[in-house]
Amino acid sequence: MSAPPVNRTKDAVAVERTTLSGEPIKALYGPEDVRPHEENIGNPGEFPFTRGVYPSMYRGRLWTMRQFAGFGTAEETNERFRYLLDHGQTGLSTAFDMPSLMGHDSDHPKSFGEVGREGVAIDTVDDMSTLFSGIDLGDVTVSMTINAPAAMMMAFYVVAAEQSGVPADKLGGTVQADILKEYIAQKEWCFPVDPAMRLLGDMMEWCTRNMPRWHPVSISGYHIREAGSTAAQELAFTLKDGLTYVEEQIARGIDVDDFAPRLSFFFNAQIDFFEEIAKYRAARRIWARELKETYGAKNPRSWLMRFHTQTAGVSLTAQQPLNNIVRTAIEALAGVLGGTQSLHTNSYDEALALPTEDAVRIALRTQQIVAHETGVTNTVDPLGGSYFVEALTDRMEEQAYAYFAKIDELGGMVEAVKRNYPQREIADAAFELQEKIDDHDRIVVGVNKYTEGDDGETPIHRIDPEMERKQIGRVQAVRARRDGAEVERKLAELRATAATEANLMPVMVECARAHATEGEMVEALQHVWGAYTESPVF
Repeated sequence: MSAPPVNRTKDAVAVERTTLSGEPIKALYGPEDVRPHEENIGNPGEFPFTRGVYPSMYRGRLWTMRQFAGFGTAEETNERFRYLLDHGQTGLSTAFDMPSLMGHDSDHPKSFGEVGREGVAIDTVDDMSTLFSGIDLGDVTVSMTINAPAAMMMAFYVVAAEQSGVPADKLGGTVQADILKEYIAQKEWCFPVDPAMRLLGDMMEWCTRNMPRWHPVSISGYHIREAGSTAAQELAFTLKDGLTYVEEQIARGIDVDDFAPRLSFFFNAQIDFFEEIAKYRAARRIWARELKETYGAKNPRSWLMRFHTQTAGVSLTAQQPLNNIVRTAIEALAGVLGGTQSLHTNSYDEALALPTEDAVRIALRTQQIVAHETGVTNTVDPLGGSYFVEALTDRMEEQAYAYFAKIDELGGMVEAVKRNYPQREIADAAFELQEKIDDHDRIVVGVNKYTEGDDGETPIHRIDPEMERKQIGRVQAVRARRDGAEVERKLAELRATAATEANLMPVMVECARAHATEGEMVEALQHVWGAYTESPVF
């Protein structure tokens, strides 16, 4: 006699299910879980853009496959750029090393041991020219992930492009430059908060007037999420940063429609598939509504939230690293189904070291398989109308506005950052998630469950120690052959301008032309503005 069938309904209901962020998930969703307002969903390419910023989305054009790259010297990264372009990448994304991110030259005492380790070392306009040697900057869009000294890197880039025959108004791409995110999450700063906001505002204004194809800030939730935030916190803090930048430019007397169409965003794609998709959909809807109704933007392009996505570095594991290929593929698919405009897929070995060329190729091939083999690009917003997805989208929106209200009570985002409010919220969220992993309430395959087996030794990319000495020699050689008196004049002009309200970008471009280093420009501004020390969060 056969055993009776097992009724698993009771077991399934008894176990509480949540998103990665801890939001409860019902066993079944239906019409009663979704707002009845049709205007919240609409059509792709129409306000409020919940279903996508363009009517045809990927039926008309695939997202930009923009792999993040940078290590060692400018020559080595230039070789990697060419490798990626030869293998089908359609845009360049530049990773800078820690000294560059912190505004230090390669021969600064604090740079020792870090030059070229986690990105490319760029000290002068000469390095920037070498970085893009042989690449048509009028044809390829370039993204640069740097924040506190972003204005200096922009000056280098503009002069390097000019030297190769491409004027500033022909350059396309973005520089991250999201300074509030640094104080919240990534902790790479050069100046106190208020003058750092002024520097970003100067760069945004200058790009608006001189670089019509350039996105002068990429408002970044990626690092907020990597620091341990929930999806809702990533959404809320990122959008509030962006709205703060909008207010800063409006306060300068710039019409919102003159700069808002060139604002872009950068989000994380974490492993909780549906939560991430809902996050992107809610982000578009909130941004469109706020730009139109709160800030009075009349140009429909100002309402569009266009964003880049990178799969979650924090989800990668050093244990059983080949599992990361699967994680990255799922996260990439979430970004695509969420409607991203460009995408970076992490390499499986990044929890161990800078990626090898083989690992980078697999990461790029992951995007290409999603694009050409899965069929997800054949229709626009294929998950639109799903009761579960729409309910999650509504919940994301509600949580974001709740955070907006708290931040406004504190006096706005700048004041909230000074008072460590978002920093504390993220720290608490990270602690709670780690507790769940430690208690096995959240399973990480190969880490706290299914740990048997061994992938064997994973080949890793190693940086030649000689490279640091080589880069130090490069920057010192530039100092030796340039006109030192001219550099001093330009740096003195930079210090003088920093003490006024004049825009700093023109004089920084002149400093770059004179072959001043990044560190020299940063130190000139610190002479006027001082440095920054974070107050304890706890």
